[in-house]
Amino acid sequence: MSAGHGGITPEDLQKAKELLGTVTQVFEQRVVGQEALRTALVSSLLAGGHILLESVPGLAKTTAAETLAASVSGTFHRIQCTPDLMPNDIVGTQIYNYGTGSFTTQLGPVHANLVLLDEVNRSSAKTQSAMLEAMQERQTSIGGVEYPLPDPFMVLATQNPIEEEGTYVLPEAQMDRFLMKEVLTYPGAVHEVEILERVSSGRQSAPLTVPPISLDDVRFLQGLVDDVYVDTSIKRYIVDVINTSRFSGPRPVQGLSNHVRVGASPRGSIALMRVAQSLAIQAGRGFVIPDDIKAIRYAVLRHRIVRTFDALANNVQPEQLIDAIFDAVPTP
Repeated sequence: MSAGHGGITPEDLQKAKELLGTVTQVFEQRVVGQEALRTALVSSLLAGGHILLESVPGLAKTTAAETLAASVSGTFHRIQCTPDLMPNDIVGTQIYNYGTGSFTTQLGPVHANLVLLDEVNRSSAKTQSAMLEAMQERQTSIGGVEYPLPDPFMVLATQNPIEEEGTYVLPEAQMDRFLMKEVLTYPGAVHEVEILERVSSGRQSAPLTVPPISLDDVRFLQGLVDDVYVDTSIKRYIVDVINTSRFSGPRPVQGLSNHVRVGASPRGSIALMRVAQSLAIQAGRGFVIPDDIKAIRYAVLRHRIVRTFDALANNVQPEQLIDAIFDAVPTP
């Protein structure tokens, strides 16, 4: 069955519902609230992409990544990015054995199902490029030998927006390689009280009580996402949205060029479709609807629209521009 051509049975959808319900239960044992974060992480995993998380410290980014790995029985490695981190520290290296007179290969921490790249903007451009190459190629090359990365493989990169001193900001071309960018906000008062209750009672660090799903189950879910039906009218809608961000489309937004320097690339079109397919599976559907596209518009497009200097100076947020673009495009 080719991607996007349907063929999903009610039994498949029921199995997917049960598996995703298990992931949700595991997630809720460790992370309070943050439903949008859970949806974004699961959507990125099912769509086979990588995600960039942005927030101030202490909003459960690391906990969420560890919990997602635990919920799918996947291996997990955390890489703390620093200015002196080298590509070999991530990818791996060859070590000379004086006893045997030969080299042995030591694989780096990128060889895991889920990799947390903490504070990615603190590592040098060379190290960032090495990681992004591994993300794209799904393999590493050490000493001329290629080593495939595990399947499934997903990178969760984080960055702190309040400390820019001494950081290496990701270029727009590299940001575009992340399927989604999720911006986390502070929890509400009710959720923060629940966090304190869990910490004081020991529930926050208690062993997980829900059995996780398997990596084979993840691959089954990813296969379902490939088979979600996307109608031609939905694809046309996606293309119209992306073209509108480039100052064309069926109804160009007047004055958009004053705030947008570069619109979304075709990779943005693909991301909108793939994440919408993932959302459809999570909603128990075998087809994409326009509301799926609208629901993920910020996470998919906020890092793909490059703002002008005037927009930055006037603090025009990407979400405002995305809303203007979607308002201009007729919904099918």
